[in-house]
Amino acid sequence: MADQNNASELYRLSAADAVTFLRKGEISAVELVEASAARIEATDGALNALPTLCIERARAHAERIMKNGGTGRRDPAWLGGLPISVKDLVPVEGVRTTWGSPLYADHVPARSDIMVERLEANGAIVMGKSNTPEFGAGASTFNEVFGKTRNPWNTDKSCGGSSGGAAVSLAAGQVWMATGSDLGGSLRIPASYCSVTGLRPSPGRVAHGPADLPYDTLMVDGPMGRDALDTALFLDAMCGAHVEDPISLAAPAEPFAQAVREKEKHAPKRVAYSPDLGEFPVDSEVAEICAAAAQRFQAIGAEVEDGGPSFKGAVDIFQTLRAVLFSAMKADMLRTRRDALKPELIWNIEKGLALQSDEIGAAEIARGKLYRRMAKFFANHDLLLCPTVIVPPFDVDIRYVEEVNGHKFDNYVDWLGITFVISLTGCAAISTPVGFTKDGLPVGLQIVGPPGAE
Repeated sequence: MADQNNASELYRLSAADAVTFLRKGEISAVELVEASAARIEATDGALNALPTLCIERARAHAERIMKNGGTGRRDPAWLGGLPISVKDLVPVEGVRTTWGSPLYADHVPARSDIMVERLEANGAIVMGKSNTPEFGAGASTFNEVFGKTRNPWNTDKSCGGSSGGAAVSLAAGQVWMATGSDLGGSLRIPASYCSVTGLRPSPGRVAHGPADLPYDTLMVDGPMGRDALDTALFLDAMCGAHVEDPISLAAPAEPFAQAVREKEKHAPKRVAYSPDLGEFPVDSEVAEICAAAAQRFQAIGAEVEDGGPSFKGAVDIFQTLRAVLFSAMKADMLRTRRDALKPELIWNIEKGLALQSDEIGAAEIARGKLYRRMAKFFANHDLLLCPTVIVPPFDVDIRYVEEVNGHKFDNYVDWLGITFVISLTGCAAISTPVGFTKDGLPVGLQIVGPPGAE
């Protein structure tokens, strides 16, 4: 363990250890803020993970926590003054929030998202806003406001997206925890590409908003950490019902971090591994690394078998329902500021506007059938395993993956299918690091559980 009193080494602490020291008063929130600020200054010039900083605001928050006796609280949600990053799709009061769009380049919200309000009340300290694609559309992190975010393992490579800056800020040791959001894989993909952990929780697990579409179950916010325990600890600080989020869930009786610490009690007995969910081309090296990782479940007593439920038709379901969301949220923007939107966004909004009601209805019915197939699968299995991303990190100058194993994708979204078909099901899903390619690029395994079973 790093010496917690050595400021130059504090960034190496796990979040769980840092919170323990904070709660005991062995390090202070101010010390961690300064360690975070120093690490950001040392690394972010090459990475561009946190283009908007609010360090003076963070210092003031740290001082308030210390003044108010922040070391005295012991409840599972209390982080004690731990520095975090917040994705630039999520408003933070008084801090520039752009959604990666030139239309909001100078926007400063008057109120934080309720997720941020809860996190700050639970002792999280916001250091800055993490970079994201424009409006979170796409799985490589670049935009016209801040430019590209680069992979810390190889700065010539993409860090994934849309929570790319979040994953990089963790992997580079700039902060101890990072918020992400996930529609089609935006938590899981950058976690895989940066060798950190990203959890897409069940809809409602993390309250957010106020939102224009509060009953939507495709887009969720969730935690990112350097490992499973840190991620669980962050989820404890995020979760709980909130009156402004109509689908939000109460915090569980057993804290998530406690469940990780007592993982033997929750060991799976039967899991299934699929290299491709029966639908997607997967790079052979990625498939090999993930297959080897899946077999490790045997060491904890689990039966590992091949297979999984059918995802036939799920790509079309997702593309339809995603287009509905984009058109609902951005149609006015397309009409008034088309010139300021990137081509991929325009395509998505127009796709949604062109849909007929019977197409949307058919997609919803098909989604219900997919859910029933997943429910049947989980009646006899504890987990479904598969690769998180079908290719390793790619060139940072490529906008999106166009071809894998001879299969050509006809839009910027379909290469994300192995994560977005899981989004449709409402199941909790996590990406965990499981190895590196021969070129030293990270690979993550996607682990899927039943809804509500984070």
